[in-house]
Amino acid sequence: MQSLASRLMPLVMTIRGSKKRYSSAAATLADMAETAKHPKSSAPPKSIAGRVDVSLETIGGWPVYTVRPRGVSTTRRALYLHGGSYVYEIAHQHWTLIAELAVRAGVTVTVPIFPLAPIETAATIVPTATDLAAAMIADVGPENSNILGDSAGGGMALAVALLLRDRGVAAPHSTILISPWLDISGTDPQLAVIAPTDPWLAVPGSHAAGAVYRGAVPEDDPMVSPLNGDLRGLGAITVFTGTRDILNADAHRLLEKAPAAGLELDFHEVAGMIHVYPLLPIPEARPAREIMRRAIAG
Repeated sequence: MQSLASRLMPLVMTIRGSKKRYSSAAATLADMAETAKHPKSSAPPKSIAGRVDVSLETIGGWPVYTVRPRGVSTTRRALYLHGGSYVYEIAHQHWTLIAELAVRAGVTVTVPIFPLAPIETAATIVPTATDLAAAMIADVGPENSNILGDSAGGGMALAVALLLRDRGVAAPHSTILISPWLDISGTDPQLAVIAPTDPWLAVPGSHAAGAVYRGAVPEDDPMVSPLNGDLRGLGAITVFTGTRDILNADAHRLLEKAPAAGLELDFHEVAGMIHVYPLLPIPEARPAREIMRRAIAG
């Protein structure tokens, strides 16, 4: 049975006006412009400080945080790519999940604060993120390396996995995609079916954000729409998706393509869940986070 908290979450999103920012291209672009005037901090919240050690360095011109279990030396590593439609900054719920995984999975997490579009676009962001992933794999080996991403970060995570493969780098131990945005074109007919029940995302605004992120890259290019890439040789992939999320359409297309590509796909769909439900303060997030822990630590 769906929890009361998760059943109330769509109402919370409606009250917050979360879907309004995606209701049209104009609304999203206006919100992006307003956000740029008052940028949010990308620093980890003080609430995670008691559980983890956090350090900051600059790599490739980006601020890059390292989050470790407090006082513990770890071999396992993970790269976390945050969501936000490629145009919004890392948020509190991202840091909460990162800290929990660091502690419970015994993993050191690298968290790049990549430039938000249009400051940089996919043509520079994806290769730089791939450089970070390749360095991690070279440092501790593919068997101890993991890539995670949610929403837009999930799309970037799969794009990074494709580019690693194309560079001849061994696939990481696991790639974990949380409500991933895998096709920025917004052309899947299933989107229109799901959209009325999604309290958060809408196609017009997300498509506008995707256009800003892709820059000169065609919207069907695997760098920005990795569902269009050759999915062979990517290693184990874990996917989380809810049925009240327009990106559920992307997740199902990945599921459909997996057998032909020989993908080892661990697919988790929960009825009634909204976008990035494993990051939300609801009971249904707990089993999803445990699956992530096992995927990293196993």
